[in-house]
Amino acid sequence: MFAMTDWLSRLFVKNCGRVNDPEVRTSYGLMAGVVGIVCNVALCLAKGAIGLASGSVSIVADALNNLSDASSNIVTLAGFKLASKPADKGHPYGHGRFEYLAGLVVAVLVTAVGVELVRSGIERIIDPQPVEFGLPVVVVMLLSIAVKTWMMGFNRTIGRRIESETLEATAVDSRNDAISTLTVLACSAASYATNVQLDGWVALGVGAFVLVSGLGLVRDTVNPLLGQAPSEEVVNRVHEIILGKPGVLGMHDLMIHDYGPGRKFGSAHVEMPASGDPVCIHALLDDIEKEVERELGIVLTLHYDPIACDDVRPRPEGRGKLVG
Repeated sequence: MFAMTDWLSRLFVKNCGRVNDPEVRTSYGLMAGVVGIVCNVALCLAKGAIGLASGSVSIVADALNNLSDASSNIVTLAGFKLASKPADKGHPYGHGRFEYLAGLVVAVLVTAVGVELVRSGIERIIDPQPVEFGLPVVVVMLLSIAVKTWMMGFNRTIGRRIESETLEATAVDSRNDAISTLTVLACSAASYATNVQLDGWVALGVGAFVLVSGLGLVRDTVNPLLGQAPSEEVVNRVHEIILGKPGVLGMHDLMIHDYGPGRKFGSAHVEMPASGDPVCIHALLDDIEKEVERELGIVLTLHYDPIACDDVRPRPEGRGKLVG
């Protein structure tokens, strides 16, 4: 699984190791979108044909779920492409939040699929129909489970590599699909063996599972758009870098703004002796800003707060305001 992901990354992403580079992130996102579209369209066609031939509403619903996933992949492609647009007069910090919007759209689509599956399941419970079961159904469904499991790992690996909420959401969706298809296959086999029609109940259960998962994704993707606070790890690391420099007495009013993955800006006040050489202090602050940007990808602006000579002593660090 990971070998295939790394091979695709080397093949389609130039300088794939430079994940903090916006162009590299965009290439990863576009690659993930294309892979998702190809896999989901192929699965939709295969399962749709088997579902229609067997008369199974749960298999047809599973095929429609794959078609929805392909639409989500198109949204992912568009999101990464729009997010890569350079800053302009109206958007001086770039268009990176388009990626967050794409993640939200994917989450809404997942939720909508869950609602549709619930509706289809209720209809089939009210009006049960016999379902055919055979080797072609088993082969296609097992193939779908294998492909979706691989896609889950693929999207999760790329999503964590480039810190993309959109691809993390896509990975969760692929996991849901694998579980859903496995459930459909197991219950189809049970219906065939016992002659008890479980098709509608399976569709209902799968739909409820997808619906709950989709609502969770909506919550997770809305948070960055609303301006969530930076992680405790990032805040602590910024403090460590600044307070670890010689001559720094304290810091306060750290603010970090998130304008999309790879587009974070921040500011802070750094307390240093008033008797220090302004040129040396300026050079030190420049070095700190470069180190923070290189390590954390945050464009940081530091303000020098001079401390009187009779007050030169370590001060308790203040975290100040944390803004997402």
